[in-house]
This record gives sequence, C-alpha cells and structure tokens, in this order.
Amino acid sequence: MKAIVCEQPGKFRLKEMDPPTIKSGEALVRIRRVGICGSDLGAFKGHHPLVTYPRILGHELSGEVVALGDSSSNLKIGDSVVIIPYLECGNCFACRQGKTNCCTRLEVYGVHRDGGMQEYMSVPADHLIKSAKLNFDQMAMVECMGIGAHAVRRSRIKKGEFALVIGAGPIGIGVMQFAKVAGAKVIAVDIVSDRLKFCQDHKWVDYAIPAQGEWVKEIESIAKGDYPTAVFDASGNVHSMESAFNLVAHGGVLVMVGLVKGNISFADANFHRRELTVMSSRNATRQDLEAVSRSMEEGKVGALPLITHRAPLDQLIGQFDSWLKPESGVIKAIVEL
Repeated sequence: MKAIVCEQPGKFRLKEMDPPTIKSGEALVRIRRVGICGSDLGAFKGHHPLVTYPRILGHELSGEVVALGDSSSNLKIGDSVVIIPYLECGNCFACRQGKTNCCTRLEVYGVHRDGGMQEYMSVPADHLIKSAKLNFDQMAMVECMGIGAHAVRRSRIKKGEFALVIGAGPIGIGVMQFAKVAGAKVIAVDIVSDRLKFCQDHKWVDYAIPAQGEWVKEIESIAKGDYPTAVFDASGNVHSMESAFNLVAHGGVLVMVGLVKGNISFADANFHRRELTVMSSRNATRQDLEAVSRSMEEGKVGALPLITHRAPLDQLIGQFDSWLKPESGVIKAIVEL
C-alpha cells in the first residue's frame, strides 16, 4: 500500500508499505479522507512539541471497514466510519472519570502513532463511529468539529448569553457553530476580515469584529457595557490568550482552546476581581464526536463549506507547501484516497 511519511521536518516521502494486519477487537479500515489540521502543518514545519520522526501524519480521518478481527462489534464490512484518533489507556484516574481525552498515557494517531496518510489502518473497533448518512468528506470533519463541541460543552454556556470566539480558523468555526446550537449570541474576532465575512455569510456568528482599532470597545457596546459570559480563545497565539483574560464578564469563563508552547501569564488582581473560571479544552471524547455526527446528520452544523482545497494522496507532496502560505486562502484541506 502507499503511504506518505514525514521523515523529518519539511520532508515528505511517498513510500510503499505492507498493509497492516488486524488482531481480535480491531478493524481494518481503508482510509478515504484525511483532513489537514493545524497540528499537521506544525508537525511538517517541526513546531509540534510531541511529534517524533519519521511519522505518518493525519488524525482527521474517515474510511470504510474492509475486514474485522472478530464479530463482537456492531460493525460490518462496508460500513463508513469516523476514526476516533485518541487512544486512551482506560485505567488512569482521568479515564476512570470518563475523561478519556486527557488520559495520562494518551496516544494520538498522527502524533504518537502513525496516522492516516496511508491507504489502510488497523484500528480498535471501539474507536470507530459509523454513519449511513454522512459522506466521507463530512466524516473526516467530525474530529475537527469535535474540538469545538467539547470546548462549548465544558463552558456550560446558556441560551441568550454572549460567547466571544477569538480565531476564525476551523477550530474556532467549530466553537462558533456549537455555541450557536447552545443558543448563545456569538461574537467572532479575527485579524483576517475575509475569515469573518465567511463566518457571517454562513450565519455562524451574530457579530464579527476585525481585531484592529478599538475593537474591544465594540465588544463592550454589543454586550451593553459588560463582557461576554464565555470567551473561547482558538487563536493559538500567546499574546491573544493573555489578552483574553481582560475580555470575560465578571464571574464568567475563559476556555483556552488553542495550544502554545510557551507560558501564559496574567494579572492576578484582575483574575480575582472577576472571579474567573479559566479552563483548558483538550481534544474530545467519543460523546462529543457522536454528538457532532448527529448534529451533522440533522443539519444543525455544517462542515463542508470549510473545505477549500483538496488533493489525492499521490499529489499531496507537490501541493502541501502551498497550503502553508496564508495567501493560498486555505481554511481546510482534504487528502483523498
């Protein structure tokens, strides 16, 4: 089978490999779509703190079941599936509490183990979600949208409250959509006006504010002198994340969705005065991904408009570099197999 291996930062190689074998409890999945995530771009550039090389990247995955290790699951040959890319231990404190997304020994396809830029993968059968209604493009977007769904679920935002989402990339857009599903009034902020217009055109936000000039005063005006109840920072920028502490209503919640390598600092007096709840949001759980799948099936959220670029597996190497450039206009790229 064919696979694309990131041998070292900045270097891909198309490689012929033997197809994987499967054990009891596993399924052999023919990969059909791979969504390219910011972490894949970071891994290619050598900026991802957890990726080791050589590595087959890709964790936003959809495919088709072609073989089963046994008949104990509810799957059958030919099922279209979403792959849950998070491999938890099942035994640590977090796992025992149902928080498998923050397992102490968590491994992720495309990061700690080889991911989906290959024609076939062996996957635990209990890490597959089947759908007869979604197409492969939609299914490859479930994990990406699940990051936003998990963040919104953690925030416990209520109907009618203001939610501020900083960063209008794919993760931020997922947050916006699920905040809308929760009934929140969504304010989006980004430095790229075209991204904001894109979100407005699809009615994913109620207000869109370019991060320039006196944009903070616009937020105050919208919130009638207060600040949003929940602020989600999906920027992946340390300066934005630190500034976000000043944008939350007193008694509100700040959810750090984006991830940076460095330290984040804030003024303790401001933190205490507002009695803020500050939380991180890591990955997603099966519960989140199943909720995303249902929401897509019911038409409550949409992922297909995010897909702006695509390439077959054997043409990926020639196109990947261009996807790194802001002027390419990439929102979400998809690899087809």
